[in-house]
Amino acid sequence: MPGLNTLVIAHEFLRQRVPSGGFCIDATAGRGNDTAFLCSLVGETGRVLAFDVQQEAVDSTKALLAERNLTAQVVLDSHSHMERYAQPGTVDAIVFNFGYLPRGDHRIFTRAETSIPAIEQGLRLLKPGGVMSLCIHYGGDSGFEEKDALTAYLRTIDSKAFTVLLTEFWNRPNNPPIPAFILKEI
Repeated sequence: MPGLNTLVIAHEFLRQRVPSGGFCIDATAGRGNDTAFLCSLVGETGRVLAFDVQQEAVDSTKALLAERNLTAQVVLDSHSHMERYAQPGTVDAIVFNFGYLPRGDHRIFTRAETSIPAIEQGLRLLKPGGVMSLCIHYGGDSGFEEKDALTAYLRTIDSKAFTVLLTEFWNRPNNPPIPAFILKEI
C-alpha cells in the first residue's frame, strides 16, 4: 500500500469500526484532521467531541470543521477530563495523537501523567465493541519518556476485557510514530 503510515493505518482501522450515527471522541484535537475524519464517519446523526489544551488547536479545529461544513463539540480542556463530558459505555471510538501540536509550540506536548489517566477514562467510556486508536509520536523535542510509559501501561490492560495491538515501522528512520489499537471485548 503506497504511503502507508500511522495515520493511514489508524483511519482504516476506524473506518471499519465506527458506525454511522455513532459517538466518537478525539482526545487530542490538534489541527482538527482526526475530528473531521470522525465527523465524516458518524455522519449527520452522530456526535463527535474533541479536546485540546491549546487555544490554537481548538481554533484550528473549529476553522477546519467550518471549512468542511462539519459539526463537533470542541472543548478547551485536557483529555484527562473526558469523563466529565461522556457517560461510561457510550462511546464507539476514541482517538489519541500523543506528542505536540503540528506547526505549534514544541515545548507543549502530551505527557504520561495526563495521557495514561485519559486512556483509563477512555476504556471506561467505550461501549463493548468500541475501539481506541493511539498514535504515539516520540523522540525529538518531546523525548521518549511518554512513549516508554504508554507502552509499559498498555501491557497492563486487562486482557479479558480488552485486546491491545501495538505495531511499529521497523525499517523507518527518525522514530516513526507507533500505531496502537485497543478493542473493548466486554
